[in-house]
Amino acid sequence: MELNFSSMALTNPKIPSFGFSPTGIFLNPSKSVRLASHHRLPRVSCSVSTTDSPKLVTSRKVVEMAGVSSRDLEMSNLTALSPLDGRYWGKVKDLASSLSEFGLIYFRVLVEIKWLLKLSNIPEVTEVPSFSKEAQSYLQGIIDGFSIDDALEVKKIERVTNHDVKAVEYFLKQKCESQPEIAKVLEFFHFACTSEDINNLSHALMLQESLSSVILPSMDELIKSISLMAKNFAYVPMLSRTHGQPATPTTLGKEMAIFAVRLSEERRYLSETKIKGKFAGAVGNYNAHISAYSNIDWPHVAEEFVTSLGLTFNPYVTQIEPHDYMARLFNNISKFNNILIDFDRDIWSYISLGYFKQTTKAGEIGSSTMPHKVNPIDFENSEGNLGKANAELTFLSMKLPISRMQRDLTDSTVLRNMGGALGHSLLAYKSAIQGIGKLQVNEARLKEDLDDNWEVLAEPIQTVMRRYGVPEPYEKLKELTRGKAVNEESIRTFIKGLELPAEAKDQLLELTPHTYVGAAAALALAVDEALHLGH
Repeated sequence: MELNFSSMALTNPKIPSFGFSPTGIFLNPSKSVRLASHHRLPRVSCSVSTTDSPKLVTSRKVVEMAGVSSRDLEMSNLTALSPLDGRYWGKVKDLASSLSEFGLIYFRVLVEIKWLLKLSNIPEVTEVPSFSKEAQSYLQGIIDGFSIDDALEVKKIERVTNHDVKAVEYFLKQKCESQPEIAKVLEFFHFACTSEDINNLSHALMLQESLSSVILPSMDELIKSISLMAKNFAYVPMLSRTHGQPATPTTLGKEMAIFAVRLSEERRYLSETKIKGKFAGAVGNYNAHISAYSNIDWPHVAEEFVTSLGLTFNPYVTQIEPHDYMARLFNNISKFNNILIDFDRDIWSYISLGYFKQTTKAGEIGSSTMPHKVNPIDFENSEGNLGKANAELTFLSMKLPISRMQRDLTDSTVLRNMGGALGHSLLAYKSAIQGIGKLQVNEARLKEDLDDNWEVLAEPIQTVMRRYGVPEPYEKLKELTRGKAVNEESIRTFIKGLELPAEAKDQLLELTPHTYVGAAAALALAVDEALHLGH
C-alpha cells in the first residue's frame, strides 16, 4: 500500500520520507472539556486506505493506524526530532489531541464558533439574529466533526495568510458560506477580536483538557501506587539513614507514606489553580466592541463568554492574558516533579542497598558487558525526564508573565512548547509507576542491616535515663556507642547496669532494632486519610 501524505513529507534527501508524522496522525482519545454546552473533544483514530487521505474517525477506541505496517511506524520513530514523538510516543500520545498543533487549531475553531453563537444571543446585536436549531447544529457539527483534513485545510490557508488565527477565520467562512443563515453573518466571525482573544482561551482549554484527562489522573495513579506500598510495607522495619549513616529505625511503609502525602499535597494545589481567560480586545479595553455597540456591557458579555467555557474570567489584561496562572500552574507541576525526583533517588538508593529486588523479564538485558546486572532503569528514566521537564517548566513560568508594554510576541512561540514540558512529566510518571510494579522487598537484607546496628538503641536508652534522672545519660551512651562496634550483648549489659525501675529496665531489654519503630506502622496504615486525590 502506498501512503501519500505529500504535505507532511520529510524534505532531507538523506532521510527517507515515510509519508507521515507521528504527531500529525496519532491523535489519542481524551475526555471532554468542561464546557457549558457539554461539547466533547473529538475522540480520534486514523484510518488509511489506498484511495482516501487520512481521516479523523470519532471513536472511543485507542488510536490505531489501520493498514500501516509496524515497520513503517518504527521507521517514522527513527526520524522524529523529539524522543516524545519517536521512542516514547506510545507513553505520551494521550496528550496529543489537546497539546498538539491539531489541538490548538481545534480549540481555536471551537472558540470562534462559540463567540459567533454568543453574539447571536445578544439582543442588541441585531445584525446577528438568533440562529435556528438547524444553523446551531451546523456550527456544532463543525466542532464535533473537526478532522485531520480540516486542520490541514487551515494550514493550507495559513501558507497564504502567514497568520494562523486569520487562517481559522477564513476556514470557517468557507465552511459556512453554504449555510444560508450563517452565510449572512460571516463577517461576525472573529468580531471585535484580537488574535490573542482566541489564542489565550485556546491555550487555557488545551491546558484544562490535558490536565483533567491525562496529567492529574496519572499523578493520581502514581500516588495510589506509592500509598499502596505504604500500606503493604507498613510493618516492614527498616534502618533509617541520616547523613548516610545508620539512624533510628522506621518502617519501609512509613517512608513511602511520606512521599504519597507530599505528592498529593502538590497535586491538590495544582488542581486548585484557576485557569483563566480574557476576551477584551486589542489592549484589554473593549475599544472595538464599544465603537460598534456602545450600549452593550461588553465586560459582562466577555465574562459570561469566558466562564461558559469552564474558565475563570480575568478582567484586568493588556492584549494578552498575563499568564500568571500559567506560571503558578507550571511551578506546581515542577514542585510535584521535584518530590518525585526525591522518591526516585531514594528508591534507587534502597535498590543499591539491596532492600529491594527487581523482577526480571525474559530476554531483557541490564548491561552489555555484565550479564548479572538488573539496573533500576525505570527510576533513572523517571529522574532524567523530570529534570528535562522541570527545565522547561521553569523556563515557561519565568518567561510567560513577562511581555513588553501591552504585549510582544515572545509568548506565542514559547506557548507551543507546553506539550514538551507536560510530555516529559507524563513519561516520568509512567516510568516511576512501571518501576514500582517491579519492586520486591528483600526482608532478609533489611533484617541484616538492623541486626548489625544495635547502636541505634542508644536513643531510647538515654531518653528513658533522662526521665528517671540518671545523670549524664547522653554522655554515657556517647561513650558506649560513638565510633565503636556495638552488638546486642553490649547493649543489654549496659541496660542491666542502669539504676532504673524494674519495669522501665524490662521494657528497654525487650527493645530490638526491629521493634524500635515508634508509630511508623500506624502512620503508614493511615496514609489514605491524608491524601488529596481526584474522584
